[in-house]
Amino acid sequence: MKITKEMTIGQVIRANPNAVQILMSFGMGCIGCPSSQAETLEEASLVHGINLEKMLEALNQE
Repeated sequence: MKITKEMTIGQVIRANPNAVQILMSFGMGCIGCPSSQAETLEEASLVHGINLEKMLEALNQE
């Protein structure tokens, strides 16, 4: 399954539990917070100042 910027953090983690480590390595420490279930990767990257393209590349290499 290809991970896209429109997917929520919750969707990504359900699709690939190993994604937690990747997301945290990019500085996304609120993986378990309630907003992560509705926040897209794009929204989260903006809030946390994360390079979205690099994060997507890492998530899709998994």
